[in-house]
Amino acid sequence: MEKSDNVCKEKVFNQVFVDNAKDLFNFLHFKYQDEDEAKDLVQEAFGKLWDNCNKVTIEKARGFLFVCANNLMKNNLSKKNTALKHQPDLKVDESSKENPQYLMEESEFEDKLNRALQELPEEQRVTLLLKRIEGKKQKEIAEMLGISEKAVEKRLYKAMNTLREKLGNIL
Repeated sequence: MEKSDNVCKEKVFNQVFVDNAKDLFNFLHFKYQDEDEAKDLVQEAFGKLWDNCNKVTIEKARGFLFVCANNLMKNNLSKKNTALKHQPDLKVDESSKENPQYLMEESEFEDKLNRALQELPEEQRVTLLLKRIEGKKQKEIAEMLGISEKAVEKRLYKAMNTLREKLGNIL
């Protein structure tokens, strides 16, 4: 297989799938926090790759998949946010045998952290989740997102500073 070959050959496509499916799933799972949604989007991204296989070379396939999956994710989030705006607030029953004070503080912190993460600009949030949750190296993140390592470093720095401001210096 040459890097300039497109991915229309079944053997090439299968290899691209084997090489990238797990990383793509992890990327989406950590960003979405929804395993089923991540699985669906991986399949959808590979479907789009197959639909465009004549246009995508082997060396560009990984980038194509991550950009495609990220765009699909943004579309889904936008749809979900729109749907949530039109639904009434639901109260969660928090009955438990554990210390109520601890549960309340834990819940408040988790809510505060999730809000702070959601308020981060998309590129900072993605970069931070890849680094902190998935344990990717800055070089790997740069390759996945198609940016320089310096840009990754800058995004991580800005994201952590923002989270420290919002949550205190506990990170």
